[in-house]
Amino acid sequence: MVFLLKKEMKPIIQKILLGFASGVMIAASVWSLLIPSIEMAENQGKIAWIPASLGFLIGVITLIIVNKLVERIETKNQNKENKKTSIKEKVKSTSMLLLAVTLHNIPEGMAVGVAFAGLLSNSAGITFIEAFSLALGIAIQNIPEGAIISMPLHSSGKGKIKSFMGGTLSGIVVTIGVAIGFVIMMLLDVALG
Repeated sequence: MVFLLKKEMKPIIQKILLGFASGVMIAASVWSLLIPSIEMAENQGKIAWIPASLGFLIGVITLIIVNKLVERIETKNQNKENKKTSIKEKVKSTSMLLLAVTLHNIPEGMAVGVAFAGLLSNSAGITFIEAFSLALGIAIQNIPEGAIISMPLHSSGKGKIKSFMGGTLSGIVVTIGVAIGFVIMMLLDVALG
């Protein structure tokens, strides 16, 4: 996207990209994570809503903690600097956005890793279509996320290639998350198996 659009991203385009990414992620969360979690708990004779609710609650708490930490860092930096130019503000807000997107990509990757580990273990009842749908949904929503990172980087003065690399690198951590989720799930399967 950074190579196709002009230097400044119009606010309406940014809102459309954010909305698209959010919608795809909500759909992937519900159909590929929450519903399968509820179904697996039912099949195991457990109270169906507890695992999904606990996972959701842990995610919410984690996001609240990360948000508070980011706010503290911002407040410290604002107290240290009294004068700021608009370029510095753009770079700062873009850096915070880059951090937020990068952090949220780790659990996305872990979800994909867990799904494929469940598929390989044959004990979780996950089908190839379910695991592939989750991976595809996350991949599709990462496209506008890359644009949300690369366009502000470019408008803050970075070149198109550096901006593209910033957007790309924010998504690379998905692969790291896949490996972490896969390894943890396989180790748990062996330990419990």
